[in-house]
Amino acid sequence: MHLLRTDEQTIGDLEIFGKKTGSGVFDIYNKAHTSGGEALLGALFRQPLSNREAINQRSNVIESFASLKVKFPYDSALFDTAEKYLMSAEDESKSKNSQAVMGEKEIQNGVLSVIQIIQLTKAFTQRPEIKSIANYNYEREALELLVTADAFEPVLKESLKTRMSYSAVTAYDALFRVSEHQKVKQLLQLIYVLDVYISVSITARERNFIFPKALEKGKCQLKLVGLYHPSLTNPIGNNITMDASRNLIFLTGANMAGKSTFLRSLSTALYVAHMGFPVAARAMEFSVLDGIYTTINLPDNLGIGASHFYVEVLRVKKMAQELRTGQSFFILFDELFRGTNVKDAHEATVAVAKGFSGKRNSMFVISSHIIEAADQLSKNINIDFMYLPTRMNGNIPEYPYTLEAGVTDDRHGMVIIRNEGILEILKNGKKSISATQ
Repeated sequence: MHLLRTDEQTIGDLEIFGKKTGSGVFDIYNKAHTSGGEALLGALFRQPLSNREAINQRSNVIESFASLKVKFPYDSALFDTAEKYLMSAEDESKSKNSQAVMGEKEIQNGVLSVIQIIQLTKAFTQRPEIKSIANYNYEREALELLVTADAFEPVLKESLKTRMSYSAVTAYDALFRVSEHQKVKQLLQLIYVLDVYISVSITARERNFIFPKALEKGKCQLKLVGLYHPSLTNPIGNNITMDASRNLIFLTGANMAGKSTFLRSLSTALYVAHMGFPVAARAMEFSVLDGIYTTINLPDNLGIGASHFYVEVLRVKKMAQELRTGQSFFILFDELFRGTNVKDAHEATVAVAKGFSGKRNSMFVISSHIIEAADQLSKNINIDFMYLPTRMNGNIPEYPYTLEAGVTDDRHGMVIIRNEGILEILKNGKKSISATQ
C-alpha cells in the first residue's frame, strides 16, 4: 500500500489528535462503536494514502454508506464482552488450561457474544443495499466467507432463545478460543473496518462534508470551493485553485486576519482527502501527492541549543531534500523565517520561494509579513499573491476572513494596543509609582 509521507510536525500543526486542552480532527470523525474501530481510525489518521485508486475506492464506500444511512448492525456491548473473552486465549501460553483464566459465567457470556456477532454479520452481508455497494464487495465477501466457513455452520443454526447446555458452551469455547481463534480475530478486524466506514459516514451526514475526487498523481491540480476548517460551526468558506502554472501562493495579512486558520483549513482538507475521508468544503478535486509537510508552530530545539531561525533552516533543508526526489509534495510555511532579522528574512524568503516555485509538480503556500518580498517574487509568473483583509470600522479592526487577490500591507498592531489601553495603563502606573515615592 502506498502511503503519504508526512511527519509529527505536520500532525501536530494540524492538531490531528488535538491538544491536552481540547479535541482534534480525529475526534470530529470518531463516531466509532467499538474500541477496535476507534484504534483503527487513529491508525488510519497516521497513514493517509498516496494511491488514487485506493483513495477513491475508500471514499466511494464511505459515501455509499452515508447516502444509504447505514447503521452499525451490532450492539456495541457485544464487542466489550467478546474482546475480553477472546483476549484470554492469548494467555494460554501462561496457563495450560485456558478456562482457568476466566470464570464459567464469563466464558458463557463470551461464547454467546461471539455467536451473536457471527449471526448478525451473516445477516448484514446478505442485505441487498450492502450488496449494491460495489466497492465494498471485497470486504463484504471476506466477511461472508469467514462466517460461512464449515466450522461455523453450527453457530449459524444456534438458537439463542433457549438456555445453552454446559457441553455446548464448552464445545463453542474450544471452537472460538482454540481451533478457529484466528478466524474469529480476522472477523473482528473486518468489523472494525466496517465500524470506521460507518463512523466517518455519520460525520459526513451530520456536518454536510463533501467527498473529494482524487486525480492522477503528479499533475499538480487542486480545486477547492467553500473551504473551511472542520471544527468551525459558523464558517466562512474560501475558494482555492492551484496548478502547475500557479503552484505557489504567497499569503499576506495582518495578525488576527485569519491566516493560520486558513492555512490549517487548506492543509487539513488535503491531508484528510488523502485518507479517502470527506472534507469541510462544498467541492474538492486534487492530484494525489507523495507527501504533505506543514510548518506552522515550529518549536525551538533547546535540546541541541538551536535557535528558532536555525530550526527553520533545518526544516527548509528537509523540504529541499524531499523535493530532490522529484516526487509531488504539498509544502506549507506560516511566516517563513520569522526567527531572524527583517533583512535576512526578506532575502531568504525570496530565495526559498523562488526555489520552491520551480518544482512544478508540487504545490507550496508561504505566508509572510514581509510584503517587500512580493515585489521581487512578482516577476515569477507561477506565483499567486493572496491576502486576508482587515476592514477598519473607526478604530476597530474587522475581519471578513475572505481571501482576495493581491498583497496587503495591513498593520494594526498599535491600534489594538491602544484600544486595549495598554499605554494608558503604563502611563498611569508610572504616575502612581512617582506619587508614592
